[in-house]
Amino acid sequence: MTEKMSIMVVDDEEIIRQSFLHWFQKYGHHVEVAASGFEALEKLEDTPFDILFVDIKMPGMNGIELLKRVKDEYPDTIVIIITAYGSIETAVEAMKLGAADYLLKPFKPDQLSLVLEKAQQQRRLMAKYNYMRGRLDEITRFENIIGKSPPMQRVFEIIPEIAQSDSAVLITGETGTGKELVAKAIHAKSRRAHLPFIAINCGALPDTLLESELFGHQRGAFTGATRMRKGFLEIVSGGTLFLDEIGEISPKMQVDLLRVLEERKIIRIGDRHPIDVDFRLISATSKDLKREVEEGNFREDFFYRINVIMIHIPPLRERKDDIPLLVEHFIQKYSHETTKQVDHVTPDAMKILMDYDWPGNVRELENAIERAVVLSKSRTLRKEDFGFLCGPSMPAPKDQSLREMEKRYILKVLEGCNWNITRAARVLDINRVTLHKMIKRYGLKRPG
Repeated sequence: MTEKMSIMVVDDEEIIRQSFLHWFQKYGHHVEVAASGFEALEKLEDTPFDILFVDIKMPGMNGIELLKRVKDEYPDTIVIIITAYGSIETAVEAMKLGAADYLLKPFKPDQLSLVLEKAQQQRRLMAKYNYMRGRLDEITRFENIIGKSPPMQRVFEIIPEIAQSDSAVLITGETGTGKELVAKAIHAKSRRAHLPFIAINCGALPDTLLESELFGHQRGAFTGATRMRKGFLEIVSGGTLFLDEIGEISPKMQVDLLRVLEERKIIRIGDRHPIDVDFRLISATSKDLKREVEEGNFREDFFYRINVIMIHIPPLRERKDDIPLLVEHFIQKYSHETTKQVDHVTPDAMKILMDYDWPGNVRELENAIERAVVLSKSRTLRKEDFGFLCGPSMPAPKDQSLREMEKRYILKVLEGCNWNITRAARVLDINRVTLHKMIKRYGLKRPG
């Protein structure tokens, strides 16, 4: 027994617990004991264990009930059932529910050694399986885009082909589907990969500011222009320019950009001299631009110029096979960032995530997982952790005002984020300025 294991012994008999404890510690294993199933579950919330030895007959919660809970919430934990009755029916039931093996009381040390050796072998096989699953996850990821559904596999297949040309690309899809990730993947696979990738959200900038950002300006070109400034069309030279929400730009800006795409020259605001530019344009929109063209809201010539190649990213509700992969990815991401030991989602919780329509798509799912991880008190995300997706699970106490509830919830999120204002604002789905105002309004103070 050279491989060191983390073991918990669950038995209501003190003498059994101590016997196991001394035996395993003798061989250098980390061992803890629990006198009941409830105590075992409390310890599992804080500490991961490789193996549980569980007595079949205990008051309150018997071994079969504990086995069901453990395999439901901590599926990678190996459970070995201990029974004093030698009942084949009980042992078979336990094995069907996921027990790895069983021990009959009274047992000899060599029997215990054999059972533990088999458990160690199963753990090694599980490690190999997890490694292979990790390799499979790599296959289902493409430049940080995650998906195994047929629509996403088609996107993965077309990206390398598109990347080899310099043709303009239009990426369509609802907000939050990951259009910028696809644009970055195209750039990363192209011959321009070692040159800049610059992303601009056209919907977030007023027309005059967008013009200055793209074309640059000379000193004195307008009030506040105290120095010459290069625009992104010039800075991105040789690389890729990503214009998100291109459907929001004005007709004038459409004309200006159309001229740039045709002539490959720009003129800074306040200047007369043209400057040669070399870039690949990738655009994205959540609008139906064909309809916008038909309704006269978008120029037809500009539409065809930016839409040489089109990629459509389906909404999350149409590729729900990807949800478990995305959930696992975001749990790992935010467990690492928050230094919390969260590594599982119960089937009930996963059902909520699978049944929800995700109008905000992958971005909303990521926000939901981050919020659940931040506020979670255990290693497992449960149905209750996603109650905000289903509406309130219980009526608010009558003696508690809405203001008081808001104050308590904001404080809970702040504490869960270790008072990181940026992260807390993201979890609350508000901006940092608003959060600062709420902290001041409620007189919230960081401990110490």
